Amino acid sequence: MTEYLLAIHRDYAVPLAPDVTRQKWADIGALIDRMTEAGAFVFQGGLRGGAESATVVRQSGEDFLITDGPYTETKEHLAGFFIVSAADLDAALEWAKLAAAAQQRPIEVRPFFDGDLEDAIRASAREDEVISPSASDVQ
Repeated sequence: MTEYLLAIHRDYAVPLAPDVTRQKWADIGALIDRMTEAGAFVFQGGLRGGAESATVVRQSGEDFLITDGPYTETKEHLAGFFIVSAADLDAALEWAKLAAAAQQRPIEVRPFFDGDLEDAIRASAREDEVISPSASDVQ
């Protein structure tokens, strides 16, 4: 089984009515119960505040730059997440559909890396080759 991140994105500029919020939380609770019963639920968390609550730490030479807000300019920001265990991407996508319905928001699905440090180094090298082809590949 692979673990997947189901990332919840929210546009904080769009307020929700109290009755919508209550229904959403009821639906989320029911979804967590369903995930738990199926053995898919690993962890869930919500993030406080919108973009104004984010802080980005970036290394610059020997120093570190600390800036307010997310590193991308967008209306939607990460609001929370589920981590589920699923047999494959198709199974994770089924959980994501249910999460999107309960959250009434888009859900981004990403697999967690499964392997040791050597596996991560090899995978990173392969990804770098795809992103930056060698001169012979470009010709």
